[in-house]
Amino acid sequence: MKHYAKPLARLIGELARLPGIGNKSAQRLAFHILSLPEAEALALSEAIAEAKAGMRYCSVCGNLTDLDPCRVCSDPSRDGGTVCVVESPRDVSAMERIKEYRGQYHVLHGAISPMDGIGPEEINLKSLIIRLQENDVREVILATNPNIEGEATAMYIARLVKPSGIKVTRIAHGIPVGGDLEYTDEVTLSMAMEGRREL
Repeated sequence: MKHYAKPLARLIGELARLPGIGNKSAQRLAFHILSLPEAEALALSEAIAEAKAGMRYCSVCGNLTDLDPCRVCSDPSRDGGTVCVVESPRDVSAMERIKEYRGQYHVLHGAISPMDGIGPEEINLKSLIIRLQENDVREVILATNPNIEGEATAMYIARLVKPSGIKVTRIAHGIPVGGDLEYTDEVTLSMAMEGRREL
């Protein structure tokens, strides 16, 4: 990037650090931002600064919020007896999009991964256990990702929670809608068989 002016090179470098943005995408975004009218470019930078300054983690569930407790935790119409455990705030957004789940959430901010040096102490697990002890929770739904780390985290939480008598369930995994059996891997097929239900 030596052929770019320093401010442009810095902008490209910062954009390239974002997840899923490679150098070419960062260049396209940088040139697009520079082509915006000054008011729009300033609005973008102000929105980033405002979000960074105004967002925090909910003291109850750990989700990103501008209010504490967050809108879900403070909503009296939500079922406090059901807690869906997810890995990240993005997962809460995904669950909310289906508009079917009316319980509450608990965000772990990661998953147990011994290979990466992430143990139970490095994720938001202690507050979940305290929350379950202090509230009348009937069911914990484990909605961690269907990968090695997500499965290990789900199994660890299940072993911690089951002795308390709280029902522990795991979301089903399997073949996506529109998928073909022919192209589905063995692990996914196995999970689909395990998660089958009566019609």
